[in-house]
Amino acid sequence: MPTAAGRPLAPRGARVTIRVGGCTQERIGRRVARIPKESGNLPADTTSFVGRGKEVSRLRQLLGRTRLVTLTGPGGMGKSRLALRVAAQVRRSFPDGAWLVDLASVEKEELLEHAVLAALEPGHDMGRRPLDTLTDFLDGKRLLLVLDNCEHLLEGCALLVHALLASAPGLHVVATSRQALGVAGEHLLTVSPLSAPDPDDPGQDATAGHSEALRLFAERAAAALGEHAPSEFSRAAALICHRLDGIPLAIELAAARMRVLTCEQILDRLDDRFALLTGGSRAALPRRQTMRAAVDWSFDLCGPREQLLWARLSVFPGSFDLEAVERVGTGEGLCVDEVLDAVTGLVDKSVLSREGDDLRARYRMLETLRQYGRGRLGERGEAGQVPRRHRDHYRSLVLLAEAEWFSGRQTVWFTRLRQERANLRAALDFCLSRSGEARAGLEMAGALWSHRLGAGSLEEERHWLARMLASDSTPSPARVKALWADGWMALLRGDIASAQARLAECRMLADALGDPPAKAHVEQFDGLIALFRDDFARAVPLFESALHQYRTHGNLGDVWSTLFLLSLSCCLSADSRTAVLCQESLALCEAHDAQWSRAFALWLSGLRLWLAGDVEEAVGALREGLGVAGATDNRLALAQCLEVLAWAQAGAGQYAEGAELLGAADSVWKQVGATLPGVGRLWRHRTECETSLLQALGHARFGARVRAGAAFTTEQAVARAQGRPVPGPGAARAPDSALTPREAAVAQLVAQGLTDKQIAAQLVITPRTAQGHVHRTLAKLGVTSRTQIAIWVREQTPRA
Repeated sequence: MPTAAGRPLAPRGARVTIRVGGCTQERIGRRVARIPKESGNLPADTTSFVGRGKEVSRLRQLLGRTRLVTLTGPGGMGKSRLALRVAAQVRRSFPDGAWLVDLASVEKEELLEHAVLAALEPGHDMGRRPLDTLTDFLDGKRLLLVLDNCEHLLEGCALLVHALLASAPGLHVVATSRQALGVAGEHLLTVSPLSAPDPDDPGQDATAGHSEALRLFAERAAAALGEHAPSEFSRAAALICHRLDGIPLAIELAAARMRVLTCEQILDRLDDRFALLTGGSRAALPRRQTMRAAVDWSFDLCGPREQLLWARLSVFPGSFDLEAVERVGTGEGLCVDEVLDAVTGLVDKSVLSREGDDLRARYRMLETLRQYGRGRLGERGEAGQVPRRHRDHYRSLVLLAEAEWFSGRQTVWFTRLRQERANLRAALDFCLSRSGEARAGLEMAGALWSHRLGAGSLEEERHWLARMLASDSTPSPARVKALWADGWMALLRGDIASAQARLAECRMLADALGDPPAKAHVEQFDGLIALFRDDFARAVPLFESALHQYRTHGNLGDVWSTLFLLSLSCCLSADSRTAVLCQESLALCEAHDAQWSRAFALWLSGLRLWLAGDVEEAVGALREGLGVAGATDNRLALAQCLEVLAWAQAGAGQYAEGAELLGAADSVWKQVGATLPGVGRLWRHRTECETSLLQALGHARFGARVRAGAAFTTEQAVARAQGRPVPGPGAARAPDSALTPREAAVAQLVAQGLTDKQIAAQLVITPRTAQGHVHRTLAKLGVTSRTQIAIWVREQTPRA
């Protein structure tokens, strides 16, 4: 039947939705029920919302499949803002609205239910139990509840949320808390710092515009400065964001200081950031007006043992493991048996973040929280003794790593010491800044030499050695070792004059001390200088003498390194013993499962074969060496293998590939900080290779191919050198699944669920050797867990 307006009437009982003004009207038959367009009490934004695209998307996904999501993270991270942003976006999915309950001002748990009722139903019946009223109110409703700032009422919030979710199937809850509620069905979403520019990244200037932290700083600074705001900010602004850990509250407080300070002045004052980062919004809660108040709130939420451990862990500038916590964080007020619970509490309360692989968990503290902890450590009167315990722990670690250098744990130690680089720097700096500690610093710097080879940090190692040698001139075996190590580094950097000066003092001290290992160091060092000068007639007998002394007084690592240098000298001088010595060097690596050293031994075998004219066998050995160098992250061996492979391919007429490999080798040499390829005789072969390639390709094509090779990633360079397709930019790393027979056997046992100890018993090897095999298998397969090894084994097994 048509209406007066010419539109048909709906049948009685049918639902018709129409728009009237700003509201939706739902007509049921001829009755109209007015429903608000949007219901709830979410506040409107007063400032722009910057970044958090991934977190917004993730939270929306979680709300689509679960009823309780808790946003966790340290204070000032923007948990509340993120929760409100997403709630506003999804509230149309909740017919009964999205409601905010801010619990920051609620001091007692018995007031929780009243606070929620006050937000949802201001005129509720005060005579009934508030929980009964709440459940009645929520009955049959589909509603989103945002519980903001739950951390100080954790137990009460957990009980209330559990009860409400059980009684109201249409209820969804987003909670913000510095600690998880611990309710069944809870999904956690950690709110991390905003992305901030990395000052150690040489390409940061090109990517700084994508930094969420820098965008936030720029917008808030522009608001503070008004018409005086610059169109772009300096590198100092990027450094401010980095040093403030990307914490939104800290960045906003720093930007507010732009009213009176420049970026450079703010940066200069960040060492006392808690005095600088004040003056937040007068309308905000007190703990959101200054950075110190925000962190004070987190500290007060911790128990006494957690507070104590927070203060002590502030001595770690980088990440650290549980062993380090037990060695450094224990003492008066906290014993070893209490550490795990205290660490768990700090992780739960977002003071520590967990990182690391499947084999060893590591923890990290944001710099802002760390500075706060250092202040608390000073208040406790422990600002001297805890840093000393930190140094003692890492000194012991370094000396143990050196003692186990030539073993199946070689690769494990290289990985671990690379992870500990920031802590090692702090320990060395402690030795320089405290009187009477220089000798310990000399021991540490000298012991680290082997772990710097191939790691791309020769210059840094020389920096520490120079400072330590200048701080303690007392004759000692530690000084001899440091002089010897610095001489090695100088030679690899092409600084023969400095190496000779170190040798002269090293010889004088060794003679004065009468120490047999020190005399062996002198002989080896003298032979090394002769090798770099192509004086093989002098180098060979010196290495032979040093090798004899090390076999009598030294350790296995010194024996192998001297045997390797003797083999190289004989190889370059066409000595008839070359093949036997090279094989002995390689066999020693394999017998002790020293894979990092094995990469060098394979390079030497490839070089010997190439010089003998056996190109095919040489390429095979060099490609195997590349695989081992890549798996152990031995960049010096990687550069050496790429270098000789370039010579081999150029000699075989593969000119384009030879030029690309030459460029790839150049790139890795620069990363390592060593000169190309070091020894004079080897440099002559490099020059001959370049001349051959220039003649074959011409200057333009040669230069283009070298530049293309220099732009390769490590994975691309290895693929090119091994004759595999070169993966494109951004491609996932292709795993090198060419396992050795022993590694394949280990993979099979891992797939059976055996532990390292059980694998060792099966294969009659030590547990440490078994662990080394597992680590290399993980690296070669490009996976991170034993479960992934098992999956790989199943995929390789032919189906019946």
